[in-house]
Amino acid sequence: MTDRTIARRMGIAALIVSGGVLVSRILGQVRDIVFAALLGADATTDQYVAAFALPDFLNYLLAGGFLAITFIPIFSRYLADDDEAGGWAALTAVVRPIALGIVGLVVAGWFVAPLIIERIFPDFTPEEMAATVRFTRIVLPAQVFFVLGGLFTAVQYAKGVFTIPTLAPIAYNLGIIAGGVGYAAVAGEADPEGFIWGALGGAFVGNFALQWWGARRVGMRLLAGTSWRHPALREYVVIALPLMVGQSIVVLDETFMRVFGNLVGDGAQTQLQLARRTMFVPVGVIAQAAGVAAYPFLARLFAEGKRAEMADTVDRALRYVLVASIGAAALVAATTVPVVRALFQRGPFDAADTMASAQALFFYSLAVPVWGALQVLTRAFYARREMWTPVVAGTVATLVAVPLYFVLQRGYGLRGVALASTIALTGYTAALAVRWYRTVEPAGRARAAVEPALRAVPLVVAGGLVAALVATGVELALGTGFAATLLAVAAAFAAFGAVALMTGGALGSIWGGPPQPDRVGTDRP
Repeated sequence: MTDRTIARRMGIAALIVSGGVLVSRILGQVRDIVFAALLGADATTDQYVAAFALPDFLNYLLAGGFLAITFIPIFSRYLADDDEAGGWAALTAVVRPIALGIVGLVVAGWFVAPLIIERIFPDFTPEEMAATVRFTRIVLPAQVFFVLGGLFTAVQYAKGVFTIPTLAPIAYNLGIIAGGVGYAAVAGEADPEGFIWGALGGAFVGNFALQWWGARRVGMRLLAGTSWRHPALREYVVIALPLMVGQSIVVLDETFMRVFGNLVGDGAQTQLQLARRTMFVPVGVIAQAAGVAAYPFLARLFAEGKRAEMADTVDRALRYVLVASIGAAALVAATTVPVVRALFQRGPFDAADTMASAQALFFYSLAVPVWGALQVLTRAFYARREMWTPVVAGTVATLVAVPLYFVLQRGYGLRGVALASTIALTGYTAALAVRWYRTVEPAGRARAAVEPALRAVPLVVAGGLVAALVATGVELALGTGFAATLLAVAAAFAAFGAVALMTGGALGSIWGGPPQPDRVGTDRP
């Protein structure tokens, strides 16, 4: 494929993925709005948040969140060799032990749940502990659907099909909303258990059933006669092992949020989770879409030995993500209070909850460009099958993060938890960027990728300040009712856009970026 063909196909894929991510993120916000309106933020909602700690860890033990990342390079190699039948044999060889492994872990998790929950959340009362264990056991089987569905999703991505995979989080969020609202309608009062059952149903429909169907549409065949010693299984283990044994800050960031949020006090876990999920809306739409769309092409280019084209693709994706993410970060930071108030302040979720979540959101918003760059850089390493590099760097970042979380949580409470997350992830991302650009030629790529983002900073800061002043002015004039808050958010967004238009010439040069350095020498693998 030529550079232009790659860019066009990647752009189409990014549009499909970003559309799906946008819908799923909107539904995720609706889910959180419904949850906050029905339940608020207290010790009971913290039990719901805590219930996902053990299931998420079991998923991590089998690299469940990375199944598409680990299997796509394997399947792409078979496609590059024009051996699709070999690819289906490889899929069969990987699916069987993975299915047995996750089912075994779920069964084990059912029995050890009380012990694990007690160790992670020692401040829970016996009643809170019992409720958390019950919720955990309900949602545990969802991990089977996530893990197997991840492999079916990988097949579709490798074949260049992105539509059905984008439906997974949409169906999942709809399931959670339906479960919470349906349970409240039937029982006469809201309870976290309804949302838990909804999560289980949403995982089955969105992450398993739909992805099985999607994989079948692109020709998936599970071959019963495939040897249990198929070389693809060994290859998968070699690729996935670092992700299984490494304790990366990216994976543990949410766990740290739960554990250290629990130390802050009742409701803090919920307030932090709502802030963190709000921050992930722009991350998902801008960066996740770019990373997911680029990864199959990066893996295919590496399999075909096209190292220079692969590096060019990474540079293009990183420039786009950094500039767009910096703008999004400034806009979110400028509107934290009205955004949280408009989204969540109703029912038992009161003004104090709004201020707590808004403070956390401000510090989380500073990490939007960091999460954006991570979506591209980690996939660049994974496409080159360098799994150990992100994992080792992430594990080192975790070791540094633990005392950082302790110090900042004790000194600044909920704000400290969010700030610790941002600092730890920034260090991890910087380390990956340095490592990546030391291994690609020619010299000067890093400058060409980062300079557009650096030039964007003054412009987006100015836009953010104007947006914050406009939002504050509207609220001072009209109050903080729901309609006035919506108007304040809309006015702030419009003001930010106006600043962007007035600086259109400068922004145009930023998006275009400086010319790429001439290639000299060859890429080092």
